[in-house]
Amino acid sequence: MKIPSNIITLLVGIVITLVSLWYGQNHGLLPVAASEDAQQVDNIFNFMMTIATGLFLLIEGVIVYSVIKFRRLKGDTSDGPPIEGNVPLEILWTAIPTVIVFILALYTFEAYNNMGGLDPVISKDTAPQQIAMGDQQHRIALGIGKSATEDNPAIMVDVKGIQYAWIFTYPETGIITGELHAPINRPVQLNIDAGDVIHAFWVPQLRLKQDAIPGREAFLSFTANREGDYPIICAELCGAYHGGMKSVLHVDSAEAYAEWEQANKPVQEANMGETALVDPKNMSDPEFLSPYAEEMGMNHNMVAELANHNSDHAF
Repeated sequence: MKIPSNIITLLVGIVITLVSLWYGQNHGLLPVAASEDAQQVDNIFNFMMTIATGLFLLIEGVIVYSVIKFRRLKGDTSDGPPIEGNVPLEILWTAIPTVIVFILALYTFEAYNNMGGLDPVISKDTAPQQIAMGDQQHRIALGIGKSATEDNPAIMVDVKGIQYAWIFTYPETGIITGELHAPINRPVQLNIDAGDVIHAFWVPQLRLKQDAIPGREAFLSFTANREGDYPIICAELCGAYHGGMKSVLHVDSAEAYAEWEQANKPVQEANMGETALVDPKNMSDPEFLSPYAEEMGMNHNMVAELANHNSDHAF
């Protein structure tokens, strides 16, 4: 019994749809998601993978079918039928990608807005100059993330990118460290800048990246919801040792974070009968960098050389 072609087409369409839906959710191409924002990015990526898989199977399937079905038989030297285009088909294969692109654009914009990409506080530009367009001046968005609330205030962390390390300063406690610590389910706002050249702060598990620009303060806000240790990578070519500019984001439980905070608070000094924290602004560059020498595998001479290099290239 010959199966009608429309039934075969329907069955093939069902199989392609099921395979695409399964692979779009089970491709395993992304690292673990460590925040709600990361899950929103993953949803977009999974949607794109579903569409791409369906299109790949459909187009490659038609090509393979055509190669087998319409192959030239042995001894056949005749020309094929003269076909000069198909207007409905051309409209169809133009309309489908157009609709897909519009859907993805709307979906992406909604996810970007939910992640705080349009937040008036985080996405502000702090540069003294503004870009003039016509009679209006426009600020450049240099941040992403949601603003903290009074019920759940953010932990502020100043992030400095230098060749070739990340330095994290907690203004509220005075902690200065080469690794970033954050408690789970607590907003963290990073105030990012660079001391020499352009760097880029990137944590793949958060699906967030923010450029560190000399003379500019950029912002990145996130709330991690999964405990663990995640790599911090510089995603902007910043020099000969760019590949080694790495650190770690430690997402701790509330108790573990409190213990780390207590254990790493800076030593207090007596100053004219008062107690004051050691101010890193009053330190020389070698003094500032020396606590990280062992952690970075550097001796004191290398630290002094790095400090001199940064001072020679300071903006």
